[in-house]
Amino acid sequence: METNPSGSRRLNKHISDTGFCSRREADGLIAEGRVTVNGVRARVGAEVGEGDEVLVDGQPLKVRTVAKNKRQHVYIALNKPVGVTCTTESTVKGNIVDFVSHERRIFPIGRLDKDSEGLILLTSNGDIVNEILRAENKLEKEYLVAVNHAVTDEFLRGMARGVPVHGEMTLPCKTGRLNKFGFRIVLVQGLNRQIRLMAAHFGFRVKQLMRVRIGNVKLGHLKPGQWRNLTEAELRGLIPKRESW
Repeated sequence: METNPSGSRRLNKHISDTGFCSRREADGLIAEGRVTVNGVRARVGAEVGEGDEVLVDGQPLKVRTVAKNKRQHVYIALNKPVGVTCTTESTVKGNIVDFVSHERRIFPIGRLDKDSEGLILLTSNGDIVNEILRAENKLEKEYLVAVNHAVTDEFLRGMARGVPVHGEMTLPCKTGRLNKFGFRIVLVQGLNRQIRLMAAHFGFRVKQLMRVRIGNVKLGHLKPGQWRNLTEAELRGLIPKRESW
């Protein structure tokens, strides 16, 4: 529940609605003690009402307005180069927000390791992030991977069946050989450094990892560092039942 009859709403939604960050990132800020409501340190799950003063790092939130003739939110596809970190923290050198340098306040949908490259989506719409990442959506993510040993059928079958990562078995996935040292893998989950850890389970080291597809959105001909706006069809494909963006 996000609102109640008294007009209050969840603090994380209040923060994301200003365009400052996503709801998930807002929860992180709250948990770190960086958010206060009326001078009191906020707790995760807190609600705020009309007139409450919300500060992040002691600074008031600024609501970002959008011209009526512009789309309400921004949705872009970026070919992230190696070395760019998927964080909105301005203190992190090479963070993705500074790299894109968009005129709107945007943040990444999900993650892509600093050492990995390829497709990542970014948006100004904090409400949509969790919807897209929700596990039951089973949104496919396709990667091209180069490793340090020759790819074998046994390795591909083992990766496809599932591997213990972070104390749990990864979900079954699709794999296929590209060449002697390369393979393709399609996942429906996104555990931290999942492919690298899966490969390491079999004694393989990932030398290069590129994401080329998220759902119906393809990397296509985007060069490293380039980005483009998503099409309406791509947006509908990410969450088919959603009517407005």
